Amino acid sequence: MEPSLRWRFALPFRRLNGAGAWVLFTGQFRLNFSAFRHGTRRSRDNIASAGGWRGTSAQVLLVALGMALFVTIAQDQAFEATAQEASSATGLKLNPGNISRIELAATFRTGHPGRVTEAPIVQGDTLFLMTGFPHTLYALDLAKPRIPVKWRFQPEADSAARGHACCGKGGGGMALAGGRLYLNTLDGRTIALDAGNARVIWAARVADPSLGETLAAAPLPSGDAVFLGNAGDRFGVRGWIAALDAADGHMLWRHYSTGPDGEVGIGPEFRPVHGDDGAAERGVASWPPSAWQRGGGTVPGPILQDRATGLILHGTGYPAPWVPDQRQGDNRWTSGLFARDAGSGMARWFLPINTHDLYALGAAAPSLLLDREWEGRPRQLLVHPNGNGHVYVIDRGSGELLSAEAFAPVNATAGVDRRTATLIRNPDKAVRRGLMTRDICPARPGAVTGASAFLPETGLLYIPSRRLCMDMEARNANHIPGTGFTGANIRLRPAEGEAVRGALVGWDLAAARPAWTVPERFPLSGGVLALEGGLVLYGTVDGVLKALDGRTGAEIWRFQAASGIVSQPLAFTGPDGRPWLAVLAGSGDGPEAEIDRRDATAQSGLANVLRDLPHPADPSSILYLFRLP
Repeated sequence: MEPSLRWRFALPFRRLNGAGAWVLFTGQFRLNFSAFRHGTRRSRDNIASAGGWRGTSAQVLLVALGMALFVTIAQDQAFEATAQEASSATGLKLNPGNISRIELAATFRTGHPGRVTEAPIVQGDTLFLMTGFPHTLYALDLAKPRIPVKWRFQPEADSAARGHACCGKGGGGMALAGGRLYLNTLDGRTIALDAGNARVIWAARVADPSLGETLAAAPLPSGDAVFLGNAGDRFGVRGWIAALDAADGHMLWRHYSTGPDGEVGIGPEFRPVHGDDGAAERGVASWPPSAWQRGGGTVPGPILQDRATGLILHGTGYPAPWVPDQRQGDNRWTSGLFARDAGSGMARWFLPINTHDLYALGAAAPSLLLDREWEGRPRQLLVHPNGNGHVYVIDRGSGELLSAEAFAPVNATAGVDRRTATLIRNPDKAVRRGLMTRDICPARPGAVTGASAFLPETGLLYIPSRRLCMDMEARNANHIPGTGFTGANIRLRPAEGEAVRGALVGWDLAAARPAWTVPERFPLSGGVLALEGGLVLYGTVDGVLKALDGRTGAEIWRFQAASGIVSQPLAFTGPDGRPWLAVLAGSGDGPEAEIDRRDATAQSGLANVLRDLPHPADPSSILYLFRLP
């Protein structure tokens, strides 16, 4: 049943029905009633509230524009949704000229306080979304009034994974292909579902959370295979990438990021980009004895497929432990970019990005595949903004490095040697055991963690940047499976003052320099959406969804959500034929909620550097749906 309360005000309030989180956006307020039961706030907007309470009543207090209303409302069952990756889109009508006319059509409060880092998925009239861990998947019917739930799926959850997820128990991800949803859960399982009814087709345990091993990103289904990689560098987990059979989930192949050539997938067709990498057994010889067995190099970021070349491309995470003195050598094949044959997983090339990674930056930040002219000739490019503050432009067929220039404040290095892809390090910023190295820029986890987007019409790459520096003290680390294997104390500070801890950078790809920069008060963590017509959208950790003119960086429109936005917006054409926009807000139980913000080193200093971040108005993750009138 629908809530019993419906009003329309002649004031700047829109339809009010059900319980929900208040939402503030340009020019008007939209409020939904907040119900309280046993001390826990439950809320619901135009759609429905999660949690399945039928027939319960709750007394609510609404205070707005000096009015106080007391009402008793009936609550009923929830509805559902999932997640998709979308960096740019074409054929949609949202543009800088009409985005200011977009209206909030509906919201959905999941009741789940965890972070959500990916966009929803939309296929036909159905929107899918996935919450943080422990996960719930929802399928919403966009074609029906009030967008009811089609189905909800809750996989079993291994509580051991709770302590092994970074920054608020997000993790995992979902992809859609051939009428199936393929789900990676944070606690190490890959599950195939019938997208129509959530029937489990198969489930495979692929990671062991008791060792600190999790799944952090969505799988990549393609043809007869589903590609995925593990996460857990900070626990000394040995990194791998694998392919599962899409039909039944059995493993087709798995290759590691450290160890013997045969286990890494190094064979006769491997072409080293760095000369030293042509030597045998680099995944063992570039480490102290046996250190590669607990050396990290996981695959926690997106996996890309280049159908034209038959390659899959992925980054590898940082080596473990963080203290570099305990892992002398180049630490292959961590902190770099791999191209592999999609059929066999055998390596074709590897580009080192952060050799002997001093600052635990890795190379797992999202990359992009672009086909463009480069210096007068057509190229198939891999573009990789890295946590070390440089944008790498690479020929994805050969691994040749074409450009590597800084997009963020950098003092730890003086550039990149294009011939060898080696960072030119600043000796004053070297990290040594027992010493405090101060003012290292950028700070870990890096100058970028979210997905960038590119617009051919502007020639600009839009990079969501984190502008932080750190003091790093390296210490001895002992490896105990399932516990942290880091070996460093870290304190963070803004690179450019408290007012600028992040920025959206409009990067001119051809000129290898910023065309414009939009400063942000807090680091940017979510992805960017760029639409044909020159519209760029992104969210901030203090809950602002922004729309910019992609040519100039000028802000056109903004919307205040009830929680931080660390996901990527999604634009799509709705069942009514009109342009829609979706975004998932949710950062309600990140380090700012769990840790004393006065602790300068907790959560690697993140809680302290975000000490002035406002607490969410609603800790639940919330789906916001907008459309053009």
